[in-house]
Amino acid sequence: MEHVSKYLTQDIKLSCYEDKFFKSDLVFDDHMLIWFISGETKIIQADAVFTFKSGDIFLIPRNLLATIINYPKNGQPHKTVVMHLSTKRLKEFYKNIDLDSNRTAEQKIIHYNNHPLLESCLASLIPYFEIEGNFPENLASLKITEAISILREIDKGIDNILANFDEPGKIDLIDFMQRNFMFNMPMEKLGYLTGRSLSTFNRDFKKHFDTTPQKWLTKKRLELAHYQLSKNKKKPIEIYYEVGFENLSHFSYAFKKQFGYAPTSLRE
Repeated sequence: MEHVSKYLTQDIKLSCYEDKFFKSDLVFDDHMLIWFISGETKIIQADAVFTFKSGDIFLIPRNLLATIINYPKNGQPHKTVVMHLSTKRLKEFYKNIDLDSNRTAEQKIIHYNNHPLLESCLASLIPYFEIEGNFPENLASLKITEAISILREIDKGIDNILANFDEPGKIDLIDFMQRNFMFNMPMEKLGYLTGRSLSTFNRDFKKHFDTTPQKWLTKKRLELAHYQLSKNKKKPIEIYYEVGFENLSHFSYAFKKQFGYAPTSLRE
């Protein structure tokens, strides 16, 4: 896979994928502000699917599970400017700002629909990627502060996300797993997102599901794949990565082992 990333700092990068597509299951530790220069991205969540293309700007909040698929488009590579809005930086930004104590936190992907202020801010970074040597941290900090200030100006509800510094609390494990089983995450991360240590997560999982997380996840993913193939008439190559498998051959092997026939036989 031909992938090139140029970093101004650890918080600002220019990312480029040349190949057919790149897929990853992610949960970010920072909020991610992303501007599309070219290409297309499909973001799959438990209850929504988003497609973003050239010119789009969107924010992915931290601790939000998603499958992200990046495609080149119209002969152009998948190319984006990515800005990390870290908790440390946001705490510094908000420390002298009075906020409504009745704010409610809402974690969702936000699309800013080619907003000229945001686009101008992010586009101004492009020439800096050609500079040799280290980019001054104070200038990078100014650009991130500018982006945060623009977000607050154009989106009056953004403080609910950016100024929410709470760590995940202990939540209902059954509901969380039923909604998020298609995402490939380390068990430690699933435990963190449900407010549990790894040992507590495994113990609670065994209690509720009477099996191991990996066995349960594989079974759920294959059941979803079977539904997509039989009811929605999808092709295996169209759905294997969306249901949580990393390659087609492993998916086909696991499917046949579970159901006794190959996934292609459903279409036949």
